[in-house]
Amino acid sequence: MRTVASSRASVVRLTVPTDANFMGNVFGGVILSEIDRVAYVTAMRHSGLNCVTASFDRVDFLAPVRLGQVVTFDSRITYVGHSSMEILVEVTAEDLAGGPTRRVGSAYVTMVAVGPDGRPTPVRPLDLTNDDERRRFQEGEARMEARRSTRATETPRPETPGGSIP
Repeated sequence: MRTVASSRASVVRLTVPTDANFMGNVFGGVILSEIDRVAYVTAMRHSGLNCVTASFDRVDFLAPVRLGQVVTFDSRITYVGHSSMEILVEVTAEDLAGGPTRRVGSAYVTMVAVGPDGRPTPVRPLDLTNDDERRRFQEGEARMEARRSTRATETPRPETPGGSIP
């Protein structure tokens, strides 16, 4: 078993001009890419297996990130199922010259552990060490059930002969 603390991960990134949109803020896609990467590290630390992104839930952009700011992405595992893991990533930004660190976003990412054949494979359970972790686990379990019920009601779109979805 692994604890929440043993799989935590952080990425610190300086924003640069190639990250900018026309308003001088960092593209949301740049933020999402870093969220995906740090969630992957947490999932790998927990499972010890290769992982793939299954879904992004509840992505919230709370404030813009400006060029030249330092952005920190902190991730921790909140729920573990059979082969899936839910990761919470919290995003903060700060000016290098000083000033307060402010929360600018968050997301829940579901990662799935896969074996050498590319198919989902079981992961070890999560060792919950305090009431906050137990509460987050129960909330994560409820979100997972909601995702399952949503998937069960969705009709898959057929692939075209070329393999792409219309």
